[in-house]
Amino acid sequence: MTTLALPTSAGSGVGTDAPAAGVKIFQRIRLAPVSDSVKESQMGDPDEDLVLQCQNGSPEAFESLIRNHQRMIHSLTFRMTGSLADAEDLAQETFIRAYEQIGSYHGASKFSTWLYRIALNTCLNWRRHESRRSRLHANCADTLAEQQAEAEVAPVEAETNRQVQAALLKLPARQRAAIVLTVYDGLNHAEAARTLGCSETTVSWRVFAARRKLKRWLAATSP
Repeated sequence: MTTLALPTSAGSGVGTDAPAAGVKIFQRIRLAPVSDSVKESQMGDPDEDLVLQCQNGSPEAFESLIRNHQRMIHSLTFRMTGSLADAEDLAQETFIRAYEQIGSYHGASKFSTWLYRIALNTCLNWRRHESRRSRLHANCADTLAEQQAEAEVAPVEAETNRQVQAALLKLPARQRAAIVLTVYDGLNHAEAARTLGCSETTVSWRVFAARRKLKRWLAATSP
C-alpha cells in the first residue's frame, strides 16, 4: 500500500517553512485546547495520545495514526468497492478527510470508530456518484484471481471468494456496509450501529436482509 502524503490547502493562512527535498508536507492545524471533559471521554482509547498530539499540530502523530489504521481502512474500502485501485483512492481520501476534520473529533467514540464512519461515508458517496459499476463487476473476478494467485490459494477457494465478492457488490450499499462491519471486521451490532450512525435494530435488519440475499445468490451459482 502506498504511503499517504497529505496536501496543503491554498489560502489556508497557515504558514510553513520550506521543506527539504523528499520531506512530506503536512498542513498544521491550529485548534483550541482540548477540555478536561474531552480528555476524560477519551480514556481507554489506544489512539488517545496520538489524537491529542495531532490536534495540537503534530503531523508526525497523524502519520502514526495512518500506520495504525491503514490496513483496516483499506480492507473496508476494498470490500465496499471490489476494486483495488478504487479502494486505494478511497482509503487515502478517508485519511485526508480525517486530517482535515481532526479538530472536530471530541472523543464521544473511539478514534477507530470515528475513522470507520468517515471511510464508510466516503465509500457511500462514491457509490452514489460513480458510473463504473459495470466495469467493476467485470474486473472483480480478475482482481481477486490475481490476489489469490499471489497468495497461492487453491483454485476452488479462489472461485468461492470471487463469487462471494461479486455477490457482495450486488447488495445495496448500506446492507453491504452492515455485512462488512459485522462479518469481515468482527464488530458486534452495537459497534456497527455507532459506526453507521443508526440503531442496532436497523443494523440487525440490514444484516438479516443481506444474508438472505447472499444465500439465495450464492446457492444459484453452486453447481
